[in-house]
Amino acid sequence: MIEEKTESFLSRFLKGVIIALGFILPGVSGGVLAAILGIYERLLSFMAHLTHDFKRNFLFFLPVGIGGIVGIVLLSKPLEWLLDHYQVMVLWGFAGAIIGTLPALLKESTKQKKRDTIDLIWLFGTLIVGFLILYFMDNLLGTVPANFFGFTLAGGLIALGVLVPGLSPSNLLLVLGLYDPMLNGFKNVDILGTFLPIAIGGVLVVLLLSKFIEWLLKQFHSRMYHFIIGIVIASTILIVIPPVANYSNFTMLTGIVSVILFILGLMLGFWMSRLEEKFK
Repeated sequence: MIEEKTESFLSRFLKGVIIALGFILPGVSGGVLAAILGIYERLLSFMAHLTHDFKRNFLFFLPVGIGGIVGIVLLSKPLEWLLDHYQVMVLWGFAGAIIGTLPALLKESTKQKKRDTIDLIWLFGTLIVGFLILYFMDNLLGTVPANFFGFTLAGGLIALGVLVPGLSPSNLLLVLGLYDPMLNGFKNVDILGTFLPIAIGGVLVVLLLSKFIEWLLKQFHSRMYHFIIGIVIASTILIVIPPVANYSNFTMLTGIVSVILFILGLMLGFWMSRLEEKFK
């Protein structure tokens, strides 16, 4: 309670700006950043039990939410520019950051019990099935449209990235073709077309799934994390192969820089995971 009283509005606002990175950067989880900043457990409890001490929790997280919105608006434009001009190199950097978090996810998956055969079946089954579903999604379901429905789905995935530390929704949005339109909407501060449906999707997932996810993580901790790892690996592979990544103008310099950024991303992801473990 003392920490809550002494933590300023500005401090919580800046935490929101940092957590915004988890909404728009592939390989970065909003849940991980919230854990690093020391507010994940309270945030999950608030989302899972909204009616409990609502006013106090709402006022505590209000500056965090404002900071998140400001961070999204400020960061989306430079990120969109980088993807427009250096797509392959940036995607390989993102992939490195995602792979860098895998050791921490694997460690987390065995915190409550040793890995068994069923865990491995969950991991590889999710990896294979998830990869095939996401890769052939256009053929199975058609392209997910960048409209109100599509952005509502995006909001739901972003909320999952907060509810489940280590799960980065942005690489899934890249695969679904919603990432670039989302960034464009953020950049142009498109309230009705982008922010509103994303907010609706996020709120729906929080209301419908937060208690369920909290329960799953408590009851089936190992299975859940092996499922998450499978999805993370599958979606990471997909963001660096066509059609998500466009290699039509690929050069040797592009390859060299991509390798360098992949290694730097790997180091960044590993470092962030270590920070999460330290401050969790």
